[in-house]
Amino acid sequence: MHRTHTCGELSLSDLGKEVTLAGWVQKSRDLGGMTFIDVRDRYGITQLTFNADDDATLRANARELGREYVIKVNGKVIERSSKNLKIPTGEVEIKVSSLEVLNSAKLPPFLIEDETDGGDDLRMKYRYLDLRRNPVRNNLVLRHKMAQEVRKYLDGLNFIEVETPVLIKSTPEGARDFVVPSRMNPGEFYALPQSPQTFKQLLMVSGVDRYFQIVKCFRDEDLRADRQPEFTQIDCEMSYIEQEDILNVFEGLIRHLFKAVKGIDLAEVPRMSYADAMRLYGSDKPDIRFGMQFVELNDVVKGVGFPVFDNAELVVGINAKGSAEYTRKQLDELTDFVKRPQIGATGMIYCRHNADGLKSSVDKFFNEDELKKWSAAFNSEVGDLMLILAGPADKVRKQLNELRLEMGTRLGLRDKNTFAPLWVLDFPLLEWDEETERYHAMHHPFTSPKPEDIALLDSKPGEVRANAYDMVLNGTEIGGGSIRIHDRALQSLMFKHLGFSPDEAQKQFGFLLDAFEYGAPPHGGIAFGFDRLCSLFAGLDTIRDVIAFPKNNSGRDVMIDSPSTIDDKQLNELKIKSTI
Repeated sequence: MHRTHTCGELSLSDLGKEVTLAGWVQKSRDLGGMTFIDVRDRYGITQLTFNADDDATLRANARELGREYVIKVNGKVIERSSKNLKIPTGEVEIKVSSLEVLNSAKLPPFLIEDETDGGDDLRMKYRYLDLRRNPVRNNLVLRHKMAQEVRKYLDGLNFIEVETPVLIKSTPEGARDFVVPSRMNPGEFYALPQSPQTFKQLLMVSGVDRYFQIVKCFRDEDLRADRQPEFTQIDCEMSYIEQEDILNVFEGLIRHLFKAVKGIDLAEVPRMSYADAMRLYGSDKPDIRFGMQFVELNDVVKGVGFPVFDNAELVVGINAKGSAEYTRKQLDELTDFVKRPQIGATGMIYCRHNADGLKSSVDKFFNEDELKKWSAAFNSEVGDLMLILAGPADKVRKQLNELRLEMGTRLGLRDKNTFAPLWVLDFPLLEWDEETERYHAMHHPFTSPKPEDIALLDSKPGEVRANAYDMVLNGTEIGGGSIRIHDRALQSLMFKHLGFSPDEAQKQFGFLLDAFEYGAPPHGGIAFGFDRLCSLFAGLDTIRDVIAFPKNNSGRDVMIDSPSTIDDKQLNELKIKSTI
């Protein structure tokens, strides 16, 4: 063995021991009569000491060590005269008797320290060096622990971990597939799975009544901080259950993770309908760490001759408690914020509740008595600031959601160490797409409608509710699922409303439809975004730092320079013509 101990475990109880350590040189300090070297591995840092009375060659070799050299040392554990109580090994050091350089190193392009001088692009290019830093490595340790706790919890409830195929069939629903050409079947392609959805349903047909998998999935879609082309799901399915069973089991999983990983006892997770989430927050993933619920004002503000309100489908606002002292400059910043192209509002109305009365930005249209009606609707108090938007109902709710989140951030109400999970229920089954002029499944085509709404599929498809549910944490969707369709007739009806002809449905999903004819049990499931969950637990804004080797915002791995071209020989074997 190259080491008897790690660089993070020695203490005063080890005084006098002869030990062998191995690791990277963190830093060196040559004080003339003494030389100190900090050696580091994933477990910690230990100080090495070389004295003036040591062998001259040994001291000379120590002085030649550069940052990130890989070394092996033998020596005796002694007590430090100048202790560093900020690290676990800070009361001891190693008086080195022998030193071996296992490998030299170039000067790294950025500091391998907790606070580094390397930018994102540079650290992505040298990710193997970035992973030596404690914050990044600690995120991987957190991810490992969460995966272990997921397995422990689900194994305790008789779930079986089953691997499903990675080379599958491309389907037209959902995001774009990554496709893989088949050399042995020229002109035909596999797809990488966006999820194991149909396979886990087939497992239910097969009698595996409780399945899970921590599984890689792939989607060829535009990227952002919480998206990667390949990502990991906690994928689960259960047979002989109803929605309440799913909610109880997987609320239990989340509560177990918080307790086991963060030592937090979560209260019972509240529930909210999709309709209420959109009405009160303008989002199907509301951040409920703070209030500021929407107040609809149509009955209060219309009919007094102010065209912006009179011509709007919806007038709606929020009460930012304690913000009446916002300056005109701050209010102009908020107005500019909602007018950004990404949000698209035409403007913002405000009203301060001051100690000497109410003061709005549209006082020439509304007198004091009318402003008192605003105050009553918002239940405002002295010191509050009312912010109001107007426009088409769906758009203005989304715009106000962005303004609410911005105010929550500005007021310090979105603390990363506060966790507020929420179940959102009763989603619409279908949503209309103007571009294709047809309905699409809001979740996926295998989601069961609410039994009491099935009769509306032919007459009012847009009003049918899905037997579906999402779990939201701090304004981020971390999981979603549904009770599935489990008989052929209803699944065929669903495909019909999604615009599939019978032949198209059979070609794409005939294997599943056929399986339903052999006794498919009632079943349902859920999938959690494991990367998102880990990033929230770690208090991060991006999922990249909880993934060992992530892609950048363009979907590239700049470390290995991928994706890349392949040579003509490979293309010819695949019967694919080069476009270059």
